[in-house]
Amino acid sequence: MSIDATADHQDPLGHEPDGTAGLIGVTLRRIDPAKNMARFYAMEVQLDLFGAIMLMKQWGRLGTGGRIAGEPYASVALAVNALERQAARKRRRGYQ
Repeated sequence: MSIDATADHQDPLGHEPDGTAGLIGVTLRRIDPAKNMARFYAMEVQLDLFGAIMLMKQWGRLGTGGRIAGEPYASVALAVNALERQAARKRRRGYQ
């Protein structure tokens, strides 16, 4: 499940990014029919099975499962900051 990020880091369901549940996520797409390009890049801050804060990234061609990678962070604030920086990079590259 992916939810769009808002400026105050609350999702539409009202969850707070306090390390409990439903933290924050964003899904970006880049579609260019002239280049036969249809890609997605999804990120979500979540807790792993041991309670560590993770920034989970999933990317690939639309319609596929893509690849998945996770990065651990010491706090929710650091993970959200990393998510926002990565989303800004992807937007500069044409993802919306």
